[in-house]
This record gives sequence, structure tokens and C-alpha cells, in this order.
Amino acid sequence: MRILYSFNKRGFEADYWAREIAAASNERHVFIPFNHEPYVPTRLYVRAQLLDNLYHDRHSGLMRLYHDFEALLARHAIDAVIVDNQNPYHPDYLRNISVYKVLRTSDGPIAAYDRDFAYLHAFDHVLYHSPAYSRDFSMEEKLHYCGAKRADFWPLGIFQANYDPSMSESELFHRDRDIDVLFVGTMHINKMPVLAALKKELGSKLRLHGLTNLKRNVYFNVRYGFPGWVRPIPFDQYVPLYQRTKIGVNIHNRGDDSVGNYRLFDLPANGVMQISDGGEYLERFFHVGEEIERYGALDDLVAKIKWYLDRPQERVRIAQGGHRRVLADYRIAQLLQRAADLIERGMSSQKAVTRIDRQRTAQ
Repeated sequence: MRILYSFNKRGFEADYWAREIAAASNERHVFIPFNHEPYVPTRLYVRAQLLDNLYHDRHSGLMRLYHDFEALLARHAIDAVIVDNQNPYHPDYLRNISVYKVLRTSDGPIAAYDRDFAYLHAFDHVLYHSPAYSRDFSMEEKLHYCGAKRADFWPLGIFQANYDPSMSESELFHRDRDIDVLFVGTMHINKMPVLAALKKELGSKLRLHGLTNLKRNVYFNVRYGFPGWVRPIPFDQYVPLYQRTKIGVNIHNRGDDSVGNYRLFDLPANGVMQISDGGEYLERFFHVGEEIERYGALDDLVAKIKWYLDRPQERVRIAQGGHRRVLADYRIAQLLQRAADLIERGMSSQKAVTRIDRQRTAQ
């Protein structure tokens, strides 16, 4: 089976996504990476209505994207296409594309109404990255409620570019780790209260880095009483920073209802003991207390950080458990093969349903 993987990334990320997606190919499944980022700025179709406007106006970049997309489908005899995260393919356009179409969601409930639910009717299959959605539904329940034809859980994972696969476990865990606690991530408004309170509680023991800008930094400090300035770092500095860290804090945009980001896998891959939100859903990814630690309220997070900093053997035990689990189950090449298996099942089921429908029509 030949699968086109359509994604939107830039620079360093674009390079390793393309490289590692292609490298996941084997004799059963061939993956062809296609970066649709250069054609149209993502801000122009970040919401479904914006994409509809572009499609209505026959935006030149969008039409060029569709032309090149169809050329790839034909050149590589593609059987299925996976579209990751920010879908640029209008449903009316996809109606005439005959391959098996898979939407891969990766931003959770905050972006679901903008980027996912409006497109479900145009796809044969949805691969969702987290089982969490809201107090009322799991993500699988919500997707089916919205009309998804087929949905399977397919978590995010670890790219080789985001850890050092040449380093043995012994080498990784015998490194000198001089950073007590670290958070690296986008400085979303929803995360700021926890990060500010944590910084004031831990002081210099906590280092904050992330995707931010002057405006967000000013807001963060004025709104929360000057907890500290957050400096962005380039992607190629993440791994050296993680390898110096004892404990990594993971905060999701909607807490327990949006667990499953890339940080969940990047931290343990680099030997960092992780403390994360995620509630009951965290067990779908790791064994709590063996491969990861879970927190609820802020005081629980602070208490657990202090407890594990004072008990290095327990911290390393959990960090090692998480590291082994990531390498066993969450490397990108393994995950892509798993996705291909899910797609094959979906295609077989679709063919069976079509065959039954034809038999009923004939009768």
C-alpha cells in the first residue's frame, strides 16, 4: 500500500518530518511525504470558513497545491492519503479524489470546531491523537456524533530528530542533569496561571522556555505579577536542554480534556522524568507511577516535584520506565506502520459495506 502523508511544517521541522516519514517505508507500506505548507499561508485557512473563502475565490496558491497534489497521487499510484492537522483540502474538492482519505487530528478540542468537525464528511477515516474531549464525550464518541465514518485512536510520538537514538540508556541516565524542573512549550493563555504560580513557588529551580513573543511576555508578567521573562529557543536546542533536565512538567491547553501533545513523548525519550496533567486518560499513554507521574491541582504538582527532587532513585526509576515505553511503542516509524494497518482495515471494511450495498440494490 502506498500512502501520501500531507502535512504543514517549516524549516527544521519540515526537513525531519519529510525525512522520517519517507524512512518509515518498508516492503508492505510506502510513505510519500508532501509538505503543503509552502503553497498557502496557514493563517489564511486556520478555520474551515476561511478555507471555504479561498476555495470559492479559486486562490492561486490553493489551486497550485491541488494541481501538485493530484500529480503526486498519479505519479506514485497512491492508495490512501493522510492529511495532518491543518487541512487545506476543501470538502467539495475532495469529493472528486478517489483515494482513501484520512484526516489526522492533533490539536484537540480547542481547534476541533475550526479544523476538524467541519471536514468529517469529506474523509473516510479519522485518526485522533487523544481519547480526551470533554466532560460529556470522549473524542471517539464526539467524532461519531459529528458524523465520522470511522475513527481510531492513533497517538503522537517521537521523531528521531527530537532525541538522540545513538545514545544508550546507560549514557543517557548517567549524564549530569543540572536543571531541576523545565517547561518548554507554547505560552498559551490557558497555561499561564499554572506556570506563573509554579515559577513563584519554585523560583530558579524552574526554567521556562517556549514559543512566545514580546506581547505575550508583557501580558504574562503584568497579569501574573512578574513571574519571569520566557525566552524562546530554536527547535535544535530542545534535545540538549532536555538532556540536562531532571523533571519535565507537561501542561495541556484544556488540562485533562486535551492530553496527548508531542511533549508527552519528547520528555521521556530524553530521559526526563515527566509529571503531567491528563486525569484518567493519561493511562492510555503510560503507566502512571511507573512511566509517568500525574498531578491534579497546583499544590499536588508542587508537592510531587519537591518529593521527586528529594528522591533521585524514584525519579530515575520513572524516567527510565517512560524512556523504555517511548522507544518500545511511540517511535514515528512504528506509529506510521500502525496507521497503515488501521487504514488497511478501514479500506477492507469500506469495500465490504460497498459490496453489501450493491447486493441489496441488485435484489
